Order: sequence, then C-alpha cells, then structure tokens
Amino acid sequence: MSSTKRVCVIGAGPSGLAAAKNCLASGLEVVVYEKNDQVGGNWVFNASTGHSSVYENTHIISSKAWSEYEDYPMPTEYPEYPSHRQLQAYFEGYAHRFGVMDVIRFGHTVEHVAPLPGNAWEVRVSAPDGTTSTQRFDALMVCNGHHWDPKYPSYEGTYTGRFLHSHDFKGVDESWRGKRVLVIGGGNSACDVAVESARLARTVCLSMRSPQWFFPKFLFGQPTDVFAAKSAWVPAKIRQMTFRVMLHLLQGPYSRYGLPENPRPPLTQHPTLNSDLLDYIRHGRVKPRKGIARWDGLDVTFSDGTREAFDIICACTGFWTTFPFFDESFISFKRLEKIPLYRKMLHPAHPTLYFIGLFQPLGCIWPLADYQARIACLELLGAYRRPAKLEAAIAEEIAHPHYAFDGGQRHAVEVDYGKFRAELARELRSAGVEIGAPPAGRAGHYKAAPRKSA
Repeated sequence: MSSTKRVCVIGAGPSGLAAAKNCLASGLEVVVYEKNDQVGGNWVFNASTGHSSVYENTHIISSKAWSEYEDYPMPTEYPEYPSHRQLQAYFEGYAHRFGVMDVIRFGHTVEHVAPLPGNAWEVRVSAPDGTTSTQRFDALMVCNGHHWDPKYPSYEGTYTGRFLHSHDFKGVDESWRGKRVLVIGGGNSACDVAVESARLARTVCLSMRSPQWFFPKFLFGQPTDVFAAKSAWVPAKIRQMTFRVMLHLLQGPYSRYGLPENPRPPLTQHPTLNSDLLDYIRHGRVKPRKGIARWDGLDVTFSDGTREAFDIICACTGFWTTFPFFDESFISFKRLEKIPLYRKMLHPAHPTLYFIGLFQPLGCIWPLADYQARIACLELLGAYRRPAKLEAAIAEEIAHPHYAFDGGQRHAVEVDYGKFRAELARELRSAGVEIGAPPAGRAGHYKAAPRKSA
C-alpha cells in the first residue's frame, strides 16, 4: 500500500489550480473536484453552473504585474489589466503547464465533507451523470472561493421591476436601452455595472449607503498597485495620509460629485478602482443617490426622502463566505467579522484542513494563494511546523490587522498584499524555502532552498 498522502482540492479556480500544482510538485496524490466544465472559477464567463461572477466586459482590477503567479508570467502581449477571456486562457495554460488538468474531475460537485478519525476526510461527490461516490482523503484543501454566494439587500416594501445581483449581471443588451436603472453599492462591481449600464440606459443612478475611496487604475502613468507598491515601506499612517492628499489633488472633494466625503483614511476599506465613474458622474451619465429606505412597486424611496421609479435594479452588495459542503454545525464563517484561521488558512482544531485563497488583499489573491498552498504541502511532508500555540497566534493576528480595517463581514478577511506576502514568506523560510524580494513591478519569486541532511 502506498504511503503517499492523498489530498482533495475543492475547486479549480485560481486558488485550486495553485493548490493542485503544489501538491503535484510535492509528490502528493491529489484529486481536484470542479463542478464547472473548465478551469478558472469566477473567471469563466457564462459558467454552466452559475458560479461565474464576470460579465462581458470584465477586466481585472489588479494589474498584470501584481496578479500573475510568480512562477508563470502572463504573456507579454497582455495589457496592464487583462480581460476575463485572457485570464481564463492564462489559467488554462497554467493548468496544462503544471500537469493540473490531468487530476481535475470536471462536472463533479462536492456535496458533503466530514472529518474522520486520524485527521482524515470523507468526501461525497456527485458526478455529471448524477451518481454519487464517497472517497477518503488524508488532507483537504478548500478552494471554493468567497465571491459566489450573493448577499441580497432587504428593504421595507416590495419591488416589482427587474431585480438582479451583480453575480447574475452578464452585460447590457437591448433590453436595457432606454430603461431607468438603479445600481446599489459603492464597490468595484457597483461602479463597473453603473458605467456599463450608462452606455444604453436612459438613466443610471448609484445608491451608496457608505462613503468609499475611489482610486484610478493608473497613477502617474503606472498601474495603481505598481505605483503604490513603491511606498510599501512607509509607515501605515503616513502612507494613508499621502494617499488621501493625492486623491484630493487628483479628484477634488467628493462633494463636488454628489458623493459622501469619507472620514476614514484610505486603505481601511477595500478600495474601489475605477477610472470612469467620476468622469461619468460629472458628465451626468451616472447620478449618485443616498441609501435606500424602502421600495414600492417600481418606486424607490431614498434615505433623504427623495423618490424615483426604476425599471431595473442591480444589487452589487457583496457575497457571503460559505461552504455548502460543510455542516453549519461543523464550520460556518458566514456572519463572522473576523475569520479564526492562522495566516487565513490553518484551522486550530483540524490539522489537515487548509483554506487556500480565503483572504481579500489590497491587490490580487492568486500569487499569495500559491504561497499558502506551498505551506500546506510542506506541512503534509513534515517540513513545516505550525505555531505550537495556534489559537494564541490566531488571536494575535486578529488583534493586529495590517490596517485598521472597517468592521463588518465585508472586511473579515482583508489583508495588505505586501504585508501578507511577507508573513507567508516567513512561514516558508521556516520550512527551508527561500523567498526572493519582489522585483520592481513584479510580484516576486520563490525557490526551494537546499535541504539540510538529517
């Protein structure tokens, strides 16, 4: 009987691909279950499962330089902000390059997962033909993502027009022409949907309950995250003050746009990157509105008492962090404001359970998910040791976030890209993996350090 550990990876999105690649490179036996018919997770446009959250004109909001896997650069011909089609092709290339395609079971849905004695896992899976089977694994890597379970808003009254969540938004077609559209939210999806809708709709309003910080996609001719990375060494408060002054100089006060001024410093909220919204507002193509108080039929009453009718409402109100294959009595992070995991991946009660990519950086998830997967594999091979007092380490991590992020479920897994990368790099170094400094405009690289003889 083989002594090789058997690993189950749930999901073949960007984090699941990184998890499987590292398992294969580590000599672990791995099976990836993916309910869709192709790799890419949220970046699969018109996914057959409804899991996708991209629309026709979606482009990534972190730059190519800070989004690519560190051992698999994006094609040089890709623009600074690639489209969803380019990204999906990139993920397919990555999966083929590292042999991941050979271990993916497409069309397979993980229905239920439960722990077994000896830190093993029982995984029940349904196949494309509807049959189910149960498999035993030595370790579990959860990579199902946290941008797929829509969070719907609730208001007094009933709305009778066309209502959808940004998760279901796939683009603006002729059915939107001449319509009165309301977009709810102030994050990246809300701004994208508002701008996209304004191309055809008669009226587009953007209802924001809370003030936001709006960053352009380019600063001084560079992608914003590339420019921002140059100041990563600056103390947090000075960096935040600098960004506040810079945005004020570039954009002026938000009150000129009819938007609420933000009393909180930049980087305490997940930033909204959009170079078009403020321009569209000043041109009258998108009109800011207050938060919603109630709705009646097609009419919406806002918190300032104004009332307007809308034919279409798109709620860009975020997602729940859920794991449909776990019993809620076993693990549920849905309503938590802080996720009790070390480095956003290690569970204190289950030493062979790994959450890969369950964080939201001021940047991109994928390269750092690769680091997390590397750590998980090193632990399974006995080369990495988690902190002896893991619960205390988790409490320390929660008590000292990278920035004073706003509360609420939206920022439950928020991290700063550079700081989190440095933390994961320290974990890898403790297991004998050398981490290089990130080159200018690039995410960095890692390589295995020579192992010491026993």
